[in-house]
Amino acid sequence: MSDYPKIRDLDGVYFRVERGGRYKAICWSDLTDEEREQMGDGRPTEWWRSMALIMTRQLRHIGDELGIVFESDEED
Repeated sequence: MSDYPKIRDLDGVYFRVERGGRYKAICWSDLTDEEREQMGDGRPTEWWRSMALIMTRQLRHIGDELGIVFESDEED
């Protein structure tokens, strides 16, 4: 596969994956769906909880830094 996501290095959770015949350290959020499936396959529940906390902190940090707030078009 040559159509990889743009490397943004946003989450800080790196995995060693082979791309283009070379191994590289790639962030979870920069992996393809297939690569994420491979890296997450068979991981225990506690590992997934830890990943959820890391991703939550990073999402919050990015939102705070950039002043991003979700606004719905729907009325409350």
